[in-house]
Amino acid sequence: MPKDSPILVVDDEPHMRRVAELSMKPLGHPILLAGDGLEAVKLARSRQPCIILLDHIMPVMDGKAALQELKADPATRDIPVIILSSRGQLAVGQYQGFESATMFVSKPFSPALLRREVERLISNAAPLEPEPAFA
Repeated sequence: MPKDSPILVVDDEPHMRRVAELSMKPLGHPILLAGDGLEAVKLARSRQPCIILLDHIMPVMDGKAALQELKADPATRDIPVIILSSRGQLAVGQYQGFESATMFVSKPFSPALLRREVERLISNAAPLEPEPAFA
């Protein structure tokens, strides 16, 4: 993925946008920030990010509605989307509508692990092997 392709970070909480932005900065891509799903969809259509980090619960348009809009549009449907959720592991029933997401990450997240996953996804590398809990 070219380094001029932006990463889109979408969260209604300014401090979470900042944490995600700082986490992604070492990857060398421009970072776009949005505070709600509607703004995210508009930015994705106009700027074609290489990946989207999308909060689950937001005002105006939540993550589920934004994901559905993005995946229904031929211009944005192939962009990988990582759903960020403060609800921990989403219950099975909550996955409905999120089937097209690339990955789910619980908040709070490890900035280093999120960065590695984003780097893997935008470089089309194989999935990371889970690290053992005990060495």
